[in-house]
Amino acid sequence: MTIPVLDYTPTSQNQRVTGFEVYGDEQSRVYTVENSQSPSEIDALIWAAYRQIFHEQQMLSSNRQVCWESQLKAGQISVKDFVRGLATSDSFRRLNYDVNNNYRFVELCVQRILGRQIYNDREKLAWSIVLANQGLPAFIDNLLDSEEYITNFGDNTVPYQRRRILPQQARGELPFERFARYGTDYRDRLPRPSAYHRFWLTQGADGLFGQFEPFDWETFVRRANWPVAVGLVLVLLGLSVFLLGLSSAAS
Repeated sequence: MTIPVLDYTPTSQNQRVTGFEVYGDEQSRVYTVENSQSPSEIDALIWAAYRQIFHEQQMLSSNRQVCWESQLKAGQISVKDFVRGLATSDSFRRLNYDVNNNYRFVELCVQRILGRQIYNDREKLAWSIVLANQGLPAFIDNLLDSEEYITNFGDNTVPYQRRRILPQQARGELPFERFARYGTDYRDRLPRPSAYHRFWLTQGADGLFGQFEPFDWETFVRRANWPVAVGLVLVLLGLSVFLLGLSSAAS
């Protein structure tokens, strides 16, 4: 028997309040089949779907779903079905699901598919239970078939970040495509520099100046690790003398 979604209470967010601001460049552009008739407009809609679901750093040619693209262009599937195909593809699973725990993956999918931030930990837990018990395809289906998705995007509109900008604020929320695709637990599992590399990163000649700090000789003299530098020079001189001796003996 399918386990129902755990109850959770929505919290106050911008997209839950009717907006009266004038549309501008900072607002999310809406891509829908109704105003996309020419081939170039359909291509722009497909590009927007990739950017929304795959994140702008994952838009590689190797991640393209050509079969789903051709069906959408031929009118055989809806935009909603195309989004479903992207979110259940092997590329999406490998780049997003495999590198995250369930909680972070749920948060990511709510952002990209429902176009908003997660309400609270209770919602994160509710969708994590669905993901754990029913699997990735069923979890994506639950999001796409939810009343919230149908009300806001329907069958023919690419999901977008809803009401990111408020006119009363100087700056709005960051676009979801600029968020890291994985959580801190995955980051902490990445390979760390060995003791040898840490020594040269902290004690060697590299890293004496910041990225935009101009070179200054006095600063170089003060920061350089001179015992290491002198040791390297002596080793190079000894090697040079040894090679010269070999060449003289051979001649």
